[in-house]
Amino acid sequence: MDAGEWDERYAASTSLWSDGPNELFASIVEGLTPGTALDVATGEGRTALWLAQQGWQASAVDFSAVGLKRASERAAERGLEVDWQLRDVVADGLEPGTFDLVALLYLHVPQAQLNDVLAACSAAVAAGGRLVIIGHDRENLARGTGGPQNADVLYTVEQLRAAAEASGLTVQRCEQVERPVGDATAIDTVLVATREF
Repeated sequence: MDAGEWDERYAASTSLWSDGPNELFASIVEGLTPGTALDVATGEGRTALWLAQQGWQASAVDFSAVGLKRASERAAERGLEVDWQLRDVVADGLEPGTFDLVALLYLHVPQAQLNDVLAACSAAVAAGGRLVIIGHDRENLARGTGGPQNADVLYTVEQLRAAAEASGLTVQRCEQVERPVGDATAIDTVLVATREF
């Protein structure tokens, strides 16, 4: 989907996603000392807003003007400051070595684009910083529920590990995880990697 299609999707609903943070992401980040954080493909901003509530100096990037407007309004309602950036990460990349935490949650684009995004996100991690990626795993097609039904946009453990290591990050965790969805189960991939000092 392009930015226009996402604008239409956000405009057609009062809220596409739940309001709180992804539970797995929150469990990974809780306890970390807040610093600078970037939420890539923020959508309606739920991850960036949660990070700001936890004391992080949060920035957020997305190519949907409608999604960012909604996120900005929610930030204002809650008295939170987030640097909202209307940009296409696939086309524009990210500034290297900038953030103590880079979060990429459920961004699903074709593999050629995804490889560029993974490289940009990895490079954006500052010395001593951390990259957290969570998304639908390719095996979700066969034994999970929900998510995109196109293998070309789904993650694998091997792909995320290789992208992190190619950018000089140290992988702390890279595995499939099962996520309850009602009475069913979704298969996600999670990566946590750090850049040594």
